[in-house]
Amino acid sequence: MSADPRERSVRDVLAANLKAARARKSMSLSRLARLSDLSKATLSQLESGAGNPTIETVSSLARALGEPLARLLEPPARRDMAVVRAGDLAPLTGEGACLRHYGRIESGGLVCDLYEQRIGAGERGECPVREGTEHAVVQAGRLDVFVDGDRVSLGPGDYVSFDAALPHAYAAPGEPVRSVLLVNLPREVP
Repeated sequence: MSADPRERSVRDVLAANLKAARARKSMSLSRLARLSDLSKATLSQLESGAGNPTIETVSSLARALGEPLARLLEPPARRDMAVVRAGDLAPLTGEGACLRHYGRIESGGLVCDLYEQRIGAGERGECPVREGTEHAVVQAGRLDVFVDGDRVSLGPGDYVSFDAALPHAYAAPGEPVRSVLLVNLPREVP
């Protein structure tokens, strides 16, 4: 049985982007392994388009390379128009959450990454602390957002925005949740 073509596409894009990022940084596989706390064997698999990368794995690689996570997942695109079909997006899963990266918006000194975020019923996803702002709009379900010890509960159509440099997490206290997540970062922050 063959793999889902969307998963294959994400693995291929990640493989190409990892190789390109390592080349830009003149970084050896051994050095990237040390900086990312991943084995050389795992990195070799990922660079060959194999393996099953998680949110945590790609996040660790992004930090080690000094790149935004979304840059490692971006396929080459037309500059004059972007069309993203829902069926073409493979999920990137992690602890309690599933992200689908729709694209990156660059304007002035800001970089904005656009995701669909799904959280399973009763699950909680801790997020990396970073310079920038996160915005979420709930599409379905009830979403609890924890920011620096405070909790806000949101329903469909509700919106929250907060400083991503504060400790934060998203949770689905009951049913599964689907939301749109926009992460604004200064251009130089990975």
